[in-house]
Amino acid sequence: MRRSLLLAASALVAISTTAFAPAPLPLQEPSAYAAALADPVRPAEDRARDEARHTAETLAFARVAPGHKIADMIIGGGYFTRVFSAAAGPEGHVTAWQPAEFIGFQASYGESLNAVDALPNVDAIRSPIGAPEFPAGLDLVFTAQNYHDLHLAPFPADTAAKVNAAVFRALKPGGLYVIIDHHAVAGSDLAAADSLHRIDIEAVKREVAAAGFVLEAESDLLADPADPRTASVFDPSIRGKTSQFMLRFRKPA
Repeated sequence: MRRSLLLAASALVAISTTAFAPAPLPLQEPSAYAAALADPVRPAEDRARDEARHTAETLAFARVAPGHKIADMIIGGGYFTRVFSAAAGPEGHVTAWQPAEFIGFQASYGESLNAVDALPNVDAIRSPIGAPEFPAGLDLVFTAQNYHDLHLAPFPADTAAKVNAAVFRALKPGGLYVIIDHHAVAGSDLAAADSLHRIDIEAVKREVAAAGFVLEAESDLLADPADPRTASVFDPSIRGKTSQFMLRFRKPA
């Protein structure tokens, strides 16, 4: 269901986690990202997807700001890498990670990584999925629709734990870890990640908390009650229309 910008912005729900958490960055209005969304670094096909993906509201939820150091984790086709490049600006930097296993599986993943690597404030990394080589001192690590891939059957059972630990090390104190993924049925076990490419939101919360993060906020901006959450995200009946969750975690100071 389409939402107006006003309704979408109001869907951001803050959660107080600890009295000792560092003060959050000022919350930007989605309209603050208009220039980034219109930046010529973004092709027309990216801009055509912005309304459905609520890109401006997602950037606001992730507290993206000029000058930020951001890692885009498992970039897919590079959609968010390009908008982060525009939003972070010349004083910021984006690290684009595509796991080596993905590149080996599908050539287009390597092509997408090479394309964003050509941007002046983006560097690409191609390290194995269990050992992302993120730089230190990041403001934000972000992943959209790919956290569940850490639980795909070909990968070791501790892959998600290793990646979450690497994210924790890479973020500066107070840095943010934002995860968007496809809803699985509540209480689903991790097998849904492999069979349906979905994951239970509570499983993600438990895993990320175990790495030392605190949950700062969650949003139903991308949720859709019409999705029964029982079909693969690639099923034609639901592809592009899945219900998704948004979580924002913070590394304690």
